[in-house]
Amino acid sequence: MSQPPEENERTRLLRLSADHILAHGVAGLSLRGIGKAVGSNNRMLLYYFGSKEELIAAALTEAGGRFPLLERIFELLDDRDQPLRTRLEAAWELLSADENLPFHRVFFEVLGLAGYQRGRFDAFLDAVATTWRGRVATALSAEGVPADEADDLARELVSLWRGLQLDLLTAGDRTATLRVNAAAVASFAARAGAAACSRSLG
Repeated sequence: MSQPPEENERTRLLRLSADHILAHGVAGLSLRGIGKAVGSNNRMLLYYFGSKEELIAAALTEAGGRFPLLERIFELLDDRDQPLRTRLEAAWELLSADENLPFHRVFFEVLGLAGYQRGRFDAFLDAVATTWRGRVATALSAEGVPADEADDLARELVSLWRGLQLDLLTAGDRTATLRVNAAAVASFAARAGAAACSRSLG
């Protein structure tokens, strides 16, 4: 069954908006500018998306779907056939891949704007705060780490990766980030194992 015309047009506008945001960022965006770039106008963009912020949030989700390595990270974290340390090293290898750099740039730009303009990108901030940490915590809980410790460790690991993402964008030395991550996750995996062991003994 084909999509209704309205859904087709919304999908087209969303795809083109994501193209524009990945290429130019979001700091100076206006509805007029987006409309001109995607062959539409303010009125139609507001009709389909409600506001500029909602359009940007939807376009970021659309953009994220274009980076399949990001989704593979979650699949990797859940793969208990591999040791935790191996999975965490491989996860950063995927996250730091060159093809993900356009997404990283937009991610940090929107994160900075959201921090200064609370209420503008609340949905984005909620996703940043909970999605990655929740997936990592779930993987750690599956290893037997108690829930509270799993959440704390997940927060620590995601914070490490956020910092390495920023270092990757500023210093550009991927090899160094791989080395730093490998050392950090070796300690991290050992601590997670100790937490799981303590739980089983208790």
